[in-house]
Formats: sequence, C-alpha cells, structure tokens
Amino acid sequence: MSVLVTGGLGYIGSHTCVELMNSGVDVVVLDNLYNCKKSSYDRIKALVGKDFKFYECDIRDREGMSKVFENEDIDSVIHFAGLKAVGESVQKPLEYFDNNVNGTLVLLDVMRQYGCKKIVFSSSATVYGMNNVSPLKEDMEVGGVTNPYGRTKYMIECILKDLYTSDNSWSICLLRYFNPIGAHKSGTMGEDPNGIPNNLMPFITQVAIGKREKLNVFGNDYATKDGTGIRDYIHVVDLALGHVKAVEKVRGEEGLFIYNLGTGVGYSVLDVVKAFEKASGVTIPYEICPRRAGDIAICYSDPHKALTELNWKAERGLEEMCEDSWRWQSQNPDGYPD
Repeated sequence: MSVLVTGGLGYIGSHTCVELMNSGVDVVVLDNLYNCKKSSYDRIKALVGKDFKFYECDIRDREGMSKVFENEDIDSVIHFAGLKAVGESVQKPLEYFDNNVNGTLVLLDVMRQYGCKKIVFSSSATVYGMNNVSPLKEDMEVGGVTNPYGRTKYMIECILKDLYTSDNSWSICLLRYFNPIGAHKSGTMGEDPNGIPNNLMPFITQVAIGKREKLNVFGNDYATKDGTGIRDYIHVVDLALGHVKAVEKVRGEEGLFIYNLGTGVGYSVLDVVKAFEKASGVTIPYEICPRRAGDIAICYSDPHKALTELNWKAERGLEEMCEDSWRWQSQNPDGYPD
C-alpha cells in the first residue's frame, strides 16, 4: 500500500517524501510542476537510494487522477498541492479558488470513487485569522482570514469536516503549519521559490548570495521587543516528520484530527536576521518598510496536542534552521537545475 503525495516535488512535499521513504513507507508522487522543477525528483531519489513512481498531473484533471488510482495501490493521501502566495492570491482570487478548492474537490471525489478514505491535509496557521491571541490552540475559533489564500485553506478545512460528518469511515488529519524554513542537511534539497520570494528565509538567503540588494522588513512599530513581527519558525524536516506521524494516525484509526505543527517559540524578523548572520558569517543589509496589510504582530503555536496524540515535537532550533538554509542556498545559488 502506498501514500499518494500531491505536490510531492515542492518544498515541503519533497522533504516529506524523503522522511516517508526513510521510515519504510511506499510513496507515489503527483505534481503538475507549476511551482517546482522535475530535478527535485532526482534529488529525492538520490537521498533515499531508490526509485519511486511519479505522475505529472494536475489535481483538477479528473481523468489523470483516476488513472493514478487505477494504476497504483493507494490507501492514503497527503495533500500538499496548491497555490500558496498571499499577495498573488489577492491579485488572482479566481485562480486560487479554482486550483486549491476545486482541485481538492476533484481529489476527494476520485478518492471516494476508489475507496480511499484516508487523507492528511496541508493546512495553515492562517486559518486562525486576526482575532486569536497566541499561543494558538486547535480548539480556537477559525475563519477570520484576511486574504484569498487563507480563505482557500479555511474552506478546504470546512469541506473536510463536512465530509467526515457525512461519513465517519473517513480518517482526516488537518495539519496547521506555522512558518517552515531550513533545508535538508545534505544541502541538496531546499526552498526554491519562483521570482521574488514571499517568505522571509529565502529572501534572506538570496540577499546573502548577492541575488538581492537588501531585505525589506515590513514594520518595526509592532508591540514586540524590537518592533518587528514575531512568528513560529519550524524546520522543514521537523515538519516532514510530523507528516510521517500523521500518516500513521490516519492509517491506524478513523476520525477527524487537527494538529498544530510548530515549535511553540516565537522569533522576531530581526532575531532571524541575526541568527542567519551568525550561522553564515554574512551581513544581511535590511530596510524598514511600512507594514503590510493583514500582518499581525505575534503568531506562534501551542504544539502540545501533537506531542500528546502523535508523539511528535519539533527538535531543531533556529540556529540549525539558518545553517541548513545557508548550506542549501550557497551550494545551489540558482536553486534546482531546470
């Protein structure tokens, strides 16, 4: 029996595939290569030392999805595939709802058709919205989201909850990520965004290698120790290992499960800059810019539920996240080869 990993060649998906296969799980990867490169497949294969099935397919392609389930013995799914840039979602809301929400509906319908009722969904801390105070807990009210990207995550959570209510034989795990950074220890896999990075760490690393002149820090007048926003940064390998535990959970019992995947520790933007400078030996010039609309001052997790129920917790600290990010970027200044 295999786990189908949609979006499995992307940043989080690729690291998760490595950890799944290292733990003895058979993997089938599906990706449309919209936001990643095929060479990611070769990097995964080199790290695990074995081949695995890959389908180039869009989750909205019902016929293509059906062929995957016909050809492979799939008992569970990890669903990463989705558009994920907040700013772009504001400019292209229809594309985001079509890809993320409609694509998930097609996936779930095909899963149901082939009797596969176990899914781990890649959700986000963004579903907690603007109105909850950190540390954020799974039983807090969700839905006060401020952009189309976040709204798609919230809507998919609603769809999955309604699906479970209608049919309790499903096993569904919603994983709410905080801020993944870092890279594989080998330096052969990491974050490789298209165009201008939307996230803090790839922007820092691109400044460090000279691709960008300086880092823009959005706001230094928040009610925090240095005025910059505080977030819960988690190493992508810790995040990947959380998915291994989540697959064990959905394979082991029926139910609807919700977990935060974070460290429970908040770091400011300038904390991350200083930690990266220490890890890399490179000075990162930055400029203070106006706040971005929709940003909040403080966002970090309460991760205790995942520890109690999944026996999972983040092990890697900020220094290691920065060291691994720099190793990846310095060894791969242009990211993955085309």
